[in-house]
Amino acid sequence: MTLFEPVTLGRLVLDNRIVMAPMTRSRAESGNDMPNALMREYYTQRASAGLIITEGTHPNAEGKGYCRTPGLYTDAQQAAWADICDSVHQRGGKIVLQLMHCGRVAHPDNKAEGARTVAPSAIAAKGKIYTEGGMQGFAEPEAMTEADIQQTIADYADATRRAYAAGFDGVELHCTSGYLPAQFLSTGTNQRDDRYGGSLENRLRFVLELLAAMAAVDGADRVGMRICPGNPFNDLHDDDPAETFGALLEAVSPMGLAYLHVIRMPALQDNIALAKAHFDGPLMVNDSYSLDEAEQAIDGAAIAAVSFGRAFIANPDLPKRFKQGLPLTEINLSTLYTPGPEGYTDYPAVD
Repeated sequence: MTLFEPVTLGRLVLDNRIVMAPMTRSRAESGNDMPNALMREYYTQRASAGLIITEGTHPNAEGKGYCRTPGLYTDAQQAAWADICDSVHQRGGKIVLQLMHCGRVAHPDNKAEGARTVAPSAIAAKGKIYTEGGMQGFAEPEAMTEADIQQTIADYADATRRAYAAGFDGVELHCTSGYLPAQFLSTGTNQRDDRYGGSLENRLRFVLELLAAMAAVDGADRVGMRICPGNPFNDLHDDDPAETFGALLEAVSPMGLAYLHVIRMPALQDNIALAKAHFDGPLMVNDSYSLDEAEQAIDGAAIAAVSFGRAFIANPDLPKRFKQGLPLTEINLSTLYTPGPEGYTDYPAVD
């Protein structure tokens, strides 16, 4: 097997196994969370990927954490995303929407007026978040009621319906990096005493109900999930992430998801081995893979694709560069989250 061979992940048929990883880039419109023409150009430039996974996109106004990130909960946003999907498809690409609810990782300055910050429990994250007014401490969230939980699950399902109506080939649940699904899974952030907290079974419930609701829209074989067991980002802590995610994957595996997207963290634990032990479907792996490492990782049976982040930012024609052994452009880290085209759409292709 090589990276340049086609692969089928659920209902997603990819021309190659080189996937563009989801990356927040903060280029959406301020104030209305709208995708725009600049984003269309950015994704279209990278349509030679076997699959593009978009930046994290919030399914409701409460889910927004960072400034200038896009949403998918209004008709106008749906129409703007449809324009992006159409452009990517015209170039022969496939594109999946990543749904990301930030939960407690937020500040009111980054949200629409009146939008709450919610989480499993009313525990503020330690640290600060960027706002247009400078760095601010994370807001203390409101503990979600069961009605809030059911509404959030419904919002994920509605965003999934909107994604398919806009032309996305699939959707991915962001279930790591300290955001809302991971907050429900983790003992440090979930201190509830109802059916969504306490026991391991209860801490899994929110994520399993989310996936079921997303899969009910048009099948589990258009749905992926991204995980990174043990990831401490955004002040996340779980007493036993291997146990938590092992149980989660045992419960998820029979659903028939399109893929499981696993971020390796070898300094903490072997997440890929954990995924292989508990998940029967196709794996997509991520985190700073070189071309040689990626080629070695593909085995056809379990690891079906490799996603690349920073390399795709600076090299819109990454599959071509890989295939022809061409040098890679270096990324400019100072423009990762700045508004405008610099460091976003001005990286040149080989031709």
